[in-house]
Amino acid sequence: MLPVQPVGVFDSGVGGLTVAREINRQLPAETIIYFGDTAHVPYGSRPVDELVHFADTIVGFLIARGAKAIVDACNTTSAVALPYLRQKYSIPIIGVIEPGVEAALQATKNGRIGVIATEATIASDAHRRALLGRGKEVQVFTRACPPFVPLVEAGIVAGPRVEGVVAECLESLLQAGIDTLILGCTHYPFLAPVIQDLAGPGVTLVDPAAATVRELKAVLAAGGGLRGPHGSRAHEFYVSGDPRSFNEVGFKLVEWPELAGTRKLALEFREKGSTPG
Repeated sequence: MLPVQPVGVFDSGVGGLTVAREINRQLPAETIIYFGDTAHVPYGSRPVDELVHFADTIVGFLIARGAKAIVDACNTTSAVALPYLRQKYSIPIIGVIEPGVEAALQATKNGRIGVIATEATIASDAHRRALLGRGKEVQVFTRACPPFVPLVEAGIVAGPRVEGVVAECLESLLQAGIDTLILGCTHYPFLAPVIQDLAGPGVTLVDPAAATVRELKAVLAAGGGLRGPHGSRAHEFYVSGDPRSFNEVGFKLVEWPELAGTRKLALEFREKGSTPG
């Protein structure tokens, strides 16, 4: 266990680094312990019971390492596993869907909101339910974009190949007249420059990371777990797959020297199983 209680963050791969980066910006004294399940990325096409098991296993590890709060920095598991995790564990577990929804509702002017995410997240209908459940007159348009995560995991975030894939994904949403677009996967902000360029200045991109960390800050403050501004930190990074690949791609995306110390950890995952009851 770390001498200072860390904030746990997990994702299927490098995408959650967008949230970790925001924690570093808003809460610079907090120590982060990060787990990227790179052996199983992408999560988007996996069955729900498997996703719940993966998330449960990772959360158990982060708690064993002394995490005082956990950010589920994966929209897919936030959509399908968060209720189970919150029921099972007593520490705060914060997802990324609700904060992104609130930010989108504040940003939209015409009430036409788009959501791009993985197949599993879109199939869960979590964003649509959350957006329509706020009592505001909005229309929601969704699109799964399966190629995005593999591109980011490979460190490919610009160029003609990315532009072609992004253009195809956005076409129907732009035709629907959206003025706000939720980046419903934490990998997607790494593609934000291309997405914004193709969407045009009339579309506001919503990266849930900032709103998620504001919620984390409030939760920590309410529970007395918020560190002072001058605390020391020592981030830790773990993956289930190749640490060298995570280090190389992660450093390209966020330029954190600590990524060089990324370690492989063999958690006891099962590939298939029944959803925990």
